[in-house]
Amino acid sequence: MGERSGTMNRVEPIEITEGGLLLRPWRAGDADAVHRACQDPDIQRWTTVPRPYLPEHARTFVTGSAARQWASGTGAPFAVCDAATGELLGSCGLIAIDRTAHQTSEIGYWTAPWARGRGVAVRAARAVARWSFDELKLRRLLWGALAGNHASRLVALRTGFQIEGRLRAADPASGTHEWFGSLLPGEVPAPDEVGPAGPGTLEARRAAVFGRAQPVLFATAGAGEVRLRPMEMQDVDGIVTTCRDPETLRWTTVPDPYDRCDAEAYLAYGREAWAAGTSACFAVADADDRFAGAIDLRLATPDPLLASVGFMTAPHARGRGYMPAALTALTAWGFTTLGLARIEWRANVGNTASRRVAEKARFTFEGTARAALNHRGTRTDAWVGALIAEDLA
Repeated sequence: MGERSGTMNRVEPIEITEGGLLLRPWRAGDADAVHRACQDPDIQRWTTVPRPYLPEHARTFVTGSAARQWASGTGAPFAVCDAATGELLGSCGLIAIDRTAHQTSEIGYWTAPWARGRGVAVRAARAVARWSFDELKLRRLLWGALAGNHASRLVALRTGFQIEGRLRAADPASGTHEWFGSLLPGEVPAPDEVGPAGPGTLEARRAAVFGRAQPVLFATAGAGEVRLRPMEMQDVDGIVTTCRDPETLRWTTVPDPYDRCDAEAYLAYGREAWAAGTSACFAVADADDRFAGAIDLRLATPDPLLASVGFMTAPHARGRGYMPAALTALTAWGFTTLGLARIEWRANVGNTASRRVAEKARFTFEGTARAALNHRGTRTDAWVGALIAEDLA
């Protein structure tokens, strides 16, 4: 297995049985199941399969390109099947095998929609990784996924990959970044080992949150009900008005002058941050769904239990209790849903309006941090406060 054949780096097709799965080379009879699986919106969203995915695409893959990858030694694509019944459950394999001095490859996988929730991708990825190190003698496996593909990220973590960063979008127009990680020999968990990011862990918990659509949160203010919802294009005018207001410019670092393109970039940032699981940005809307402000909860690195808050209130909505209610709802969500331990608030010394909002939301004022903020090129002192999970009791 993995031996040179003449001047070729041919990888001999094999079968792997592990963890109740059979990994085998693709067959012509798999085409119908592949076609059915690749109609799934998630597979079409996160992989590079053709869209629309037609029956001829499936036939070409299972009868042509998969076999050519084995023969040329450039890849090792496996059909992932139930070892007992033979049912096709997914796909897993090596992409772009490099048999030069680097001895690396990239792993790729998808799970058919009818097989999800059973750990198929994790078991398959571990089996392929072990085989690539033991038999092909590779020195490193790489993993990559579009930022926001939390299901793939969890599989990678449970396979033993270390997530090492984020690559900027190769196509600035799409704005789609990529996560990447690597795996070395000896780092693959045993077949029956839970491994990192297992069910119930903080990583798994947050993947379930950020892998779904951003929720809508509700709060009651003195002037009525407010909603915290994802920012939308209908909010652009309200954002521009708020960010041109002298008080906003005085206490925040929003661009000055502030234009519609800045507001649209803010909306794009909110969508990207939610997909990446780094921040939850909400519009605060009144009972008529009119923009009343914005608030965000930013997760800290490297401490996953720490977050910070920032907010701004539209001029017409100030003094009506909207922002304290929104901040209370957002912090409660952060503690109960994201499992945070501490949420911090900071504001320039003198920003009494922001301090009143934080204290009404039960933040404890903790003091003044000297030269803690960079405010438009000048280091300024900051008031600091915090809310901890025990405060909710």
